[in-house]
Amino acid sequence: MRLLIGFGLAVLLLYGVSLAALAFNQRRFLYPGAYRTPVLLPTPEGVAPITLITADRERLHALWRPPAPGRGVVVTFHGNGSRPEPHAARFTGEPWAAAGWGVLAPAYRGYPGSTGQPSEEGLIRDGLAAVAAAAERAPGAPILLHGHSLGAAVAIAVAERVPALGLYLEAPFDSMTHVVRLHAPLVPAWLLRDTYRSDRRIRAGTGPVLIVQGRDDAVVPAKLALALARAAGARARFDPVAGDHVSILGVRDREAEALFGGSVGPVRVRAKQVVP
Repeated sequence: MRLLIGFGLAVLLLYGVSLAALAFNQRRFLYPGAYRTPVLLPTPEGVAPITLITADRERLHALWRPPAPGRGVVVTFHGNGSRPEPHAARFTGEPWAAAGWGVLAPAYRGYPGSTGQPSEEGLIRDGLAAVAAAAERAPGAPILLHGHSLGAAVAIAVAERVPALGLYLEAPFDSMTHVVRLHAPLVPAWLLRDTYRSDRRIRAGTGPVLIVQGRDDAVVPAKLALALARAAGARARFDPVAGDHVSILGVRDREAEALFGGSVGPVRVRAKQVVP
């Protein structure tokens, strides 16, 4: 009996220590890209590096390409382990370039090139700063919010607070609490500091929502994206495709451009597009 009691106490102690370590380091797990050794990535052709200033005075690295006259801007938010460069390159390629879209791709606070430390509140401020910068640099241009994984949660939170043309979401989740529960079922929900309740926030919007989700996604299972689509209601289109968490990126770009570009005026040709 004493042996069993001792074993039980040892298990409880180990569990408590593990929870304490998780509580202390949880943002390192949620935002791994902010804590890795930074690797310089080349600036994609056609975009220019700029600096965004957030409401709390953080300085964010971002990439910018202005839209053609009368066209919109894709403000795109990367995943928790990614960077803005791949998204900037993608949205300056086809079909977006031919349709005249601009792009603004920021790096979250704490990520390479940006100051500060990541948190849910902080990333939302970063997203709002990105939208404000796009509106300032392209006055009157409609803004399409795009996000992958964690970036989808940022896009949804921004759309709750500012008007947007719509939401283009790839591998989104309904809440971070749900994601953690699936991957770490023994972790109590109250321990999580950044919950990203996208299922609540997405109800506030009015624009169309396109959700693209990989059927073989082991990071964000399809049922989480489907729950988010149901929370969005009739304005959401849920599009499950073959692929995993990353391989789906861009596979529905032509459909997305057709959906959201139809709400924007036709391209007005100009002699040369200059990136400031």
